[in-house]
Amino acid sequence: MSQQESGDRFVDLRRDLHRHPEQAWREFYTTARIVEAVERVGTDALHVGPDALATDERMGVPDEDAIEAAYERAREAGADEDVLEQLAGGYTGLIAERHLGDGPTVALRVDIDGLPITESTDDATHLPATEGFRSEHEGSMHACGHDAHATIGVGVLDAIADTDFSGTLKVLFQPAEEVVGGGKAMAKSGHLDGVVEQDSTAQQTESDGVDYLFALHVGLDHPTGEVVAGIDGFLAVQHFDVAFAGESAHAGGKPNAGRNANQALAAAVQNLYAIPRHEDGATRVNAGRIEGGTAANIVAEHAEMEVEVRGEKTHLKEYMADHADRVIRAAAEMHDCEVSLETMADAPSAKSDSELVDIVRGVAAKHHDVDRATRRDDLGGSEDATYLMRHVQKQGGLAAYAAIGTDHPGGHHTPTFDVDEATLDIGIDVLTDAIAATAEQRP
Repeated sequence: MSQQESGDRFVDLRRDLHRHPEQAWREFYTTARIVEAVERVGTDALHVGPDALATDERMGVPDEDAIEAAYERAREAGADEDVLEQLAGGYTGLIAERHLGDGPTVALRVDIDGLPITESTDDATHLPATEGFRSEHEGSMHACGHDAHATIGVGVLDAIADTDFSGTLKVLFQPAEEVVGGGKAMAKSGHLDGVVEQDSTAQQTESDGVDYLFALHVGLDHPTGEVVAGIDGFLAVQHFDVAFAGESAHAGGKPNAGRNANQALAAAVQNLYAIPRHEDGATRVNAGRIEGGTAANIVAEHAEMEVEVRGEKTHLKEYMADHADRVIRAAAEMHDCEVSLETMADAPSAKSDSELVDIVRGVAAKHHDVDRATRRDDLGGSEDATYLMRHVQKQGGLAAYAAIGTDHPGGHHTPTFDVDEATLDIGIDVLTDAIAATAEQRP
């Protein structure tokens, strides 16, 4: 197959995934389409849905109605029925393996979910609208490049067989990154450390533990032709769902008879932002969604909010989380309300290992379409690939997170975001060559 034919094939895959964006734990069509693609390029082992996850570690799972609606939509779109049955209940994602002889086990993590954003319809300036691959799911969009990530993962699985790499490659197609909900479930699945527990039989099977792990992201404000070999600066993050319960009363006639959940929420929000910043590094807090009450003349019986805390290092995030918990519970007590807190997402910080950064930079510098091979940069945000990175590092392996630059007309998480499709071949080549080069670095 010529390079042009190969490129067209992966552009078609990326556009199909872009046309069918699915949010966290609802990536039914996406998973089925990737299964079809990896089976076409070749795979020696395939773990789909619950076989790729520690199922009790999922976070940020939507309600059953949302999952069922997405399942039916994927079925109507033509997703393979046999694959869909494996994903029932929202157990999405997959791990595909190539076994290419003796040598290290290398993992490549790519994420696959979309965002709750309505995509631009401007067919004069927005290429997906112009070319007819704009999202068909109104209110959902691939606005962060995960369609490209998944495509690069398939491309690497294909290309690695044409290299001198000797070892095992595992490509982890991870769901639910955008809600920081899938990384932990995949990290604790057993596929990284060599023992996989099969849910249906409760039996353990032997697998290859991971020596090296790569993760990737396109863009991140780096242009096409630039590769950043090691992304750092991941902020550890934790999301809370908070619900205050009080007691309703007539706001004019008997205000004293009520217990005002809105007052508890307001006190909590005000004092969350008063948490002292820590001397050891950057910390963040945000009450991103707040709502409560039913009418102007009723003392609010119920109020709720979604809160996140972040820290430059994991212990700083934990500092913020502990203080946030204290502030929220104190606000409830102050206004005689009950409160419940549920952690919906959680991810640590991580750092790319220099040995793998050197490999990525070295292969990128030799690529004919790479103009600039940058050693490191900071993300300044959060990513649950850090769960997988730290898991591999704790068992003695190495991990690195690379950025494959792409020209994007809109910023990440905006209705006009798009990927320069020249990025696909660059990403496939650089990651494939980096994986092949790890055989020479095996500890």
